[in-house]
Amino acid sequence: MSSNKSLILLLSLLVLSCNKDEQTTNNKPIHPYKVVEAEVRDVSYEKSYPASVKGEVSSEVRAKISGYIDAVYVDEGQKVRKGQKLFHIETASLSEQVETAKAQVAVAEVEVDRLRPLVEKKVISEIQLKTAEARLAEMKSNLNTIYANISYATITSPVNGVVGSINFRQGTLVGPNTASLTEVSDIQNVFAYFSMNERDFLSFTKDVKGKDMEEKIKNLPAVQLQLADGSMYANEGHIVTISGSINQETGSVSFRAKFPNQEGVLRDGSSARVIVSNMVSNALVIPYQSTFEQQGQTIVYRVSDTDSLYTKKVTSRIKTDKLLVIDEGIKKGDKILAEGVNVVRSGQKIVSKPTTVDEVLETYQATFK
Repeated sequence: MSSNKSLILLLSLLVLSCNKDEQTTNNKPIHPYKVVEAEVRDVSYEKSYPASVKGEVSSEVRAKISGYIDAVYVDEGQKVRKGQKLFHIETASLSEQVETAKAQVAVAEVEVDRLRPLVEKKVISEIQLKTAEARLAEMKSNLNTIYANISYATITSPVNGVVGSINFRQGTLVGPNTASLTEVSDIQNVFAYFSMNERDFLSFTKDVKGKDMEEKIKNLPAVQLQLADGSMYANEGHIVTISGSINQETGSVSFRAKFPNQEGVLRDGSSARVIVSNMVSNALVIPYQSTFEQQGQTIVYRVSDTDSLYTKKVTSRIKTDKLLVIDEGIKKGDKILAEGVNVVRSGQKIVSKPTTVDEVLETYQATFK
């Protein structure tokens, strides 16, 4: 009997020891952690691209004749009408040329008048008269050119719009080879120019209705504009053109989006970011907070069938503020650690607490309210 009691006591101690081993690893307790399965769903997301803003019509203003600017009639940022005076170039030298040209015309007319009766009387040949008439026509042409140049001295706005930077002021010598004096932009509507890489372009346009790109452009979703201060522009825009080729140097496709700008908030030359909305169907997703970065790579903790953790690299090209769309690394149904990625280590054993992607997102959102 004493022997049997000793055996029973020994077996009891072994059972207790085994149970204790199941709940500890290296004398450390095994903690419970939430575990989530990678799942497939449709995901809406946004991507932003740097953009430059230009007026719908943007016209450079240049001098057609050489001379000193003697008057500037407008200021930067001023609204102007088509034909309104912007600059004036002094024309003193041109006025002198007019008098000389007028005298040359008069002399040529006298010569024609003198030769005409002589030709009629056959004293001289008709060739001499035609030569004199050609000379008169040349002198009149020279005079008209000078008059035209005088008219070019008054530089007017080519369009209705807003005056940009004035690059030359009163007293500056300018001419046809000089850089533009200013730029007048019609900014009632503006264009935002941006580019996206080939992969984004294919993803953005692939599911859009239309038999060709022209039809697809008409069915593209509206886009938004984020201003330089981080605020969102009030008016939505629409993509109106997409380049027909891919830039071989950058591998990008160029876009142009049109935005209304009646309030004049946007200016020619403004910098901004175009926000493009898109959707990917049947995407494999995990919560974004279930990942961490290591040496520039995105890592998750995969949970094995024995509830042990091991690291797994994943790749993704799309992420939202909550979800990561997985391209490679894990597959549907794979279990990953949903929380505590910064406090565990590879090889560690855990007690799995199954949860869903939505539950993880709700918990995360509630934590940061």
